[in-house]
Amino acid sequence: MRELSMHILDLAQNSIAAGASRLEIEVAADTNADRLVISLQDNGRGMAPDFVSRVKDPFVTTRTTRRVGLGIPMFDAAARACDGRLAIQSSPGKGTYLAATFKLSHIDRAPLGDIASTIVTIIAVNPDLHLRYTQRVDDKAFIFDTDELKTQLDGVPLNEGPVLKWIGEYVKQGTSEETEIN
Repeated sequence: MRELSMHILDLAQNSIAAGASRLEIEVAADTNADRLVISLQDNGRGMAPDFVSRVKDPFVTTRTTRRVGLGIPMFDAAARACDGRLAIQSSPGKGTYLAATFKLSHIDRAPLGDIASTIVTIIAVNPDLHLRYTQRVDDKAFIFDTDELKTQLDGVPLNEGPVLKWIGEYVKQGTSEETEIN
């Protein structure tokens, strides 16, 4: 994939397909350590240890419609291509945590891409999901939390057109100031 935000979207959909009602996504750049870490944590079904040990293999999937699962293997390959790695921790019934580490300045590291559209897409299709998105660069952070927004909206659905438009603009502005990651 040409943008890391597309990997995030794919992995978020995996979490939702696994029954997650809560998803935390963090993109953190440490410029001094020359490191970018993208992590996702959910409260979905989780995976058994034997499945976790094989999940980076593209021919291992829980899908019944096809026999190939490329999301995690492609994210793993993207991290490894940039002197990084993908770590996964999961427990059945408790959820999954995965974190990909990249060398921030690596010439082959894909750009983060349009994270605002990724967040809007996740919410548009899953308005009841508790989504928390954090983007950090060194000691600066932008945080977007759907539960905080739901409280302010007092019953207005998150997937209403004007609300989604506002979310996209808010995330775009918040991630383009001091926390921008190219």
